[in-house]
Amino acid sequence: MPTVAVDKEELWASGQAHCLSLPQLALYEFDKLCFEYGLELDEDTTTEVEDAIKRGLPAERPQLKIEVPANRYDLLCIEGIARALRTFLQRSEAPTYKLVYPPGGEFDLLRVAIEPETAKIRPLFAGAILRNVKFTPRSYASFIDLQDKLHQNICRRRQLVAIGTHDLDTLSPPFRYEAKPPKDIKFAPLGKDKVYTAEELMTLYESEKHLARYLHIIRDSPVYPIIYDSKNQVLSMPPIINSEHSKITLDTKNIFIDVTATDQTKLEIVVNIVATMFSEYCAEPFTIEPVRLILPNGQTRISPDLSGRDMKANASYVNSCTGLSLKSEQVSTLLQKMGLTASVSPSNNDEILVHVPPTRPDILHECDIMEDAAIAYGFNNLPDKFPATSTVAQPLAISKLSDVIRTEWALAGWVEVLPLILASPCSHEENFEWLNHEDDGKIAVKIANPKSLEFQVVRTTLIPGLLKTIRENRSHALPIKVFETSDVVFKDISRERQARNERHAAAVWCNKTAGFEIVHGMLDRAMKMLEIPRISSNDSNVETGYYLKETSDPTYFPGRAATIFYRPAMGKTSVLSTVKKEVESALHIDKDLAIGSLGILHPSVLEKFEIGFPCSALEFTLEPFKKQMQKVWTNED
Repeated sequence: MPTVAVDKEELWASGQAHCLSLPQLALYEFDKLCFEYGLELDEDTTTEVEDAIKRGLPAERPQLKIEVPANRYDLLCIEGIARALRTFLQRSEAPTYKLVYPPGGEFDLLRVAIEPETAKIRPLFAGAILRNVKFTPRSYASFIDLQDKLHQNICRRRQLVAIGTHDLDTLSPPFRYEAKPPKDIKFAPLGKDKVYTAEELMTLYESEKHLARYLHIIRDSPVYPIIYDSKNQVLSMPPIINSEHSKITLDTKNIFIDVTATDQTKLEIVVNIVATMFSEYCAEPFTIEPVRLILPNGQTRISPDLSGRDMKANASYVNSCTGLSLKSEQVSTLLQKMGLTASVSPSNNDEILVHVPPTRPDILHECDIMEDAAIAYGFNNLPDKFPATSTVAQPLAISKLSDVIRTEWALAGWVEVLPLILASPCSHEENFEWLNHEDDGKIAVKIANPKSLEFQVVRTTLIPGLLKTIRENRSHALPIKVFETSDVVFKDISRERQARNERHAAAVWCNKTAGFEIVHGMLDRAMKMLEIPRISSNDSNVETGYYLKETSDPTYFPGRAATIFYRPAMGKTSVLSTVKKEVESALHIDKDLAIGSLGILHPSVLEKFEIGFPCSALEFTLEPFKKQMQKVWTNED
């Protein structure tokens, strides 16, 4: 959840939220109010500021740090929070945002021509104008901070949407949104007096951390997006940097907002949020002047679109979800507290007509309207009821199977370890090179932009985690015998998510002697509990079972490793001819599954994990035994 830092004195003194005589009580009341609305007061910096002042240190004014829901973009600034809480407390009605045209009407609107070349890099554009704005240092800082929070949130670090704000009085409309080769783009970027080409800017900003993270978005493109006015003065090169020429200051009166994007829905959300949140500082509050966009196909469009959306909800649906017995009029009143315009339908007394303002893109379905009604009523005030029906939960077969293995191995005196099960990350070296394996690029799911070496790939084997556990517990008495039953992940292009989870069981024995027979016994015990018999690999007449075959896996010592094969039952038929029986016997051999391996770990593997004693390891998948577990489960029942 995003955290918004708001100036405490500004929020208190303006009467935009609770304002009581005792600050301590006011803070308690404000915390309660935030909780009721679905926010969380994370921190009050008053104490830290007072301590700093006593010690003679420089300090900012006290702040309240508030966590807001990730989909409530209208609450990412003090203006939006104050506006929402005033409406929630019914101290004022939700504002009505409107488009105000210049004296000449639509003909006099500022025009932005979008050139066809922008389709190669960043095709979508939106804009808005705020007229006669009066900024204070704090409202100006809030304006900049909102843009940054949107960039990090819905804009996905400017990849989907980028925002630019400009002093309109320094520019000469109409504007052009183009895409040109980087060597043909020249301007003085924000904070610089010197003119650079776009190519030079890519090199210049490599060393500036706050901008370097965005360079990859356009760097490899043959053309870069660029916005010009009628005198060829650059406004900005989205999504990287604005021009120094059009930068806004505290003295800026008329603001032009440009928004470029690759996603139309997010484009409209962002331009609406930026324009509506700060339209209260216009001479005529909550008014926005639109711009006229000339699209590459010659059509025109007015931006922004503040019409909002009309939806319908039913009081009976709200009551069924919340356990209340509210009338339609009461539900409408609750929705008004959440900033929605609601009224009872004249043709259906159960139906509520709801108008969703442009600041609430999070309202997508009737269930969202129901949630707002429940918040306004108060979650703590909802009645407690037992469900009409009761159900008994049952674990998945794979979970039941894992519990069987865990129980048996724990009873054998082994210790279960839990190394980062949720994320299951490891370094690429640990998953491949340290086990003497090569990565063919078709197995492991790689993590984009990993924060550390420990989070490069999602593990495909449990062995590295067990060996790292032994490494960190080398001071313990021998033998060290640990196991884990958890998921690994493999690439799988046949699935929609391109990957699949697979439940594995693994164990490692570390002692002065290798102990191959120990891990072999662990395998036999697990199979015994699953009622899987040991068979010979050459016996084609056996219906089901498991057997071992020597393997040359480089993870293990040569000649001291085996692959575990499992022969699943094919099912029985009532009458089979001799020929059919022979065919089925041959099919058994073809259908034997390699489910895992066991053996004495290679000395080079132990050296890389800094383990000075011989180890034996066992790992196999549990997925083929799910049907067998269901059979055992049925017998128990």
